[in-house]
Amino acid sequence: MKITEHLQAAKDKTLFSFEILPPLKGQNINSIYESIDPLMEFNPPFIDVTYHREEYVYSEKENGLLEKKIVRKRPGTVGICAAIQSKYGVDAVPHILCGGFSKEDTENFLIDLDFLGIKNVMALRGDAVKSETYFKPEKNGNCFAKNLVDQIYDLNSGKYLDEVIEKGHNTDFCVGVAGYPEKHMEAPSIDKDIQRLKEKIEAGAEYVVTQMFFENDRYFDFVEKCRESGIDVPIIPGLKPIATKKQLSVIPHRFHVDMPDCLIREVEKCKDNAAVRQVGIEWCIQQSKELIAGGVPVLHYYSMGKSTNIQQIAEAVF
Repeated sequence: MKITEHLQAAKDKTLFSFEILPPLKGQNINSIYESIDPLMEFNPPFIDVTYHREEYVYSEKENGLLEKKIVRKRPGTVGICAAIQSKYGVDAVPHILCGGFSKEDTENFLIDLDFLGIKNVMALRGDAVKSETYFKPEKNGNCFAKNLVDQIYDLNSGKYLDEVIEKGHNTDFCVGVAGYPEKHMEAPSIDKDIQRLKEKIEAGAEYVVTQMFFENDRYFDFVEKCRESGIDVPIIPGLKPIATKKQLSVIPHRFHVDMPDCLIREVEKCKDNAAVRQVGIEWCIQQSKELIAGGVPVLHYYSMGKSTNIQQIAEAVF
């Protein structure tokens, strides 16, 4: 089923979903199953599977030239999605990026998904790789998520890059995109960021999943601004429970989000990360309950490959 169909069938009941990371190259899929199994009792209608670009470094050769070496890679998004749908009977939502993909790569990726009966995709620009200061699109690739949504909906209309194909098969993807309650780090203002989000919706995106946030007012204010701008698709809040003291600096730096002072103080009082983890669980439970009371369509959790804290939150909420 499409995500929009799941939301319609829920009849205003808040659904549970989560996102997983593909394992690093060299690991097998059992690590994925181990993180998913404890969460299946909460009946997720869909599970997101991220796509991570390879990480690489440049090393100097004896002749003085630089050699590009891949040092970290998480392959397998398409295969994991197929395995999830087969094993658990729930819809998998693969993330597809502009970064690292030419338009031909994107088309082939989508064709594979269509062959597997995968009906949902999350269209993202993606971040700059560590060796770049700013995002750089692949040669002959899409520059922005809006362009990626355009390409997906071209396929949904049977329009392929190969102009020789006159009557191509129409795919039927439901497309989600990202929203940023505290604005994207590259946007000059929240209003301009919402304008860009509206362009993605007008291109055909059917729902939004937000970046993580730790104050619910950020989400509710964002939704209000989106509605005022004419965006009327479902806006799904994304949540991540804090689990280590280090995340007090890592999360704001990496994801450009603020943390409330009261949460910071509670984390700083903790003697170890086990205590931090419990603070994060309790904070996320309260966030979740308030969001449900506010009528959100789905609570979407960023598990980052670890499910025990998400399980405890879901047990208290669903």
